[in-house]
Amino acid sequence: MTNIILCRHGETVWHAENRYAGISDIELTPRGHDQAAQLANWAQTAGLSAIYTSTLSRAQTTAGASAKATGLSVQVDPRLRELDFGEGEGLTTSEMEQRFPKALAHFRSDPAKHHLPGGEDPFKAADRFVDCLQDITKEHPDGRVLVVAHTTAMRLTLCQLMGIPLREYRRVFPAIRNCSLTEISIRDGYVSVLEFNTPVAASIVPANQPQP
Repeated sequence: MTNIILCRHGETVWHAENRYAGISDIELTPRGHDQAAQLANWAQTAGLSAIYTSTLSRAQTTAGASAKATGLSVQVDPRLRELDFGEGEGLTTSEMEQRFPKALAHFRSDPAKHHLPGGEDPFKAADRFVDCLQDITKEHPDGRVLVVAHTTAMRLTLCQLMGIPLREYRRVFPAIRNCSLTEISIRDGYVSVLEFNTPVAASIVPANQPQP
């Protein structure tokens, strides 16, 4: 059995305005760096076997803090990147309503079938992400692995793994916190969700505090 902890990267400079980041390579805020440090504090005693992340710097920076804390190397895999949001890259929802209102309305009705103009097919994105997780389980059949990635790709992946229609990803998983922990176990092709969207600070137990 492999346990995988899916973790969204730290807060970025586009967070306050809720801009669609996608494949845009943007920096963490000071708060984002603090969140990465909290994640690293958790990682020190998490019993990790490996750390994986995407090609985007916001994820690599977040994962790097945990790698430094644990002595593990960061393994970068492009299949873990965020979706390309096409014409929506860098825009807020209000700006999309002004530029392509009809396409946005279709996106809201079924975000998997009607992805943003020029963007990546969510079905293909889920396939590549799940394919990467399957390879991780083969590489670490009895391990506990931290995967630092991105909110939309993670929500689509959770839907695909749990047999939930991808069109429901925004409704079933409306938000994933920066540097929160979502732990799944994978065994013989079966997936269980052990923890979802838990703030990392809540998962850090002081050394002198007994485990429940």
